Amino acid sequence: MTQIEQDTFEMQVRAANIVRAGESLMKLVSDIKQYLILNDFPSVNEAITQNSKLFRTKQQECDQKLMSLRDDIAADLYDLEDEYFTSIYK
Repeated sequence: MTQIEQDTFEMQVRAANIVRAGESLMKLVSDIKQYLILNDFPSVNEAITQNSKLFRTKQQECDQKLMSLRDDIAADLYDLEDEYFTSIYK
């Protein structure tokens, strides 16, 4: 009778230890996942680099369009000025 009680007690202690170890492992895995999410600087740096490149290309496109518009307006103003000074209806 005593051996059976001792075996039962040992099984309960081992089961409790296994459960505690499992919970500790689950917490460790959760902590590691949280650490990886919070400290994923290469991913953040990559996203910043991609956005910077995207905005740099957009800026260059806008600059080219503005320079094209400036040249067109300058040519039109030059033609209008020339036409004004050569007009007989001043």
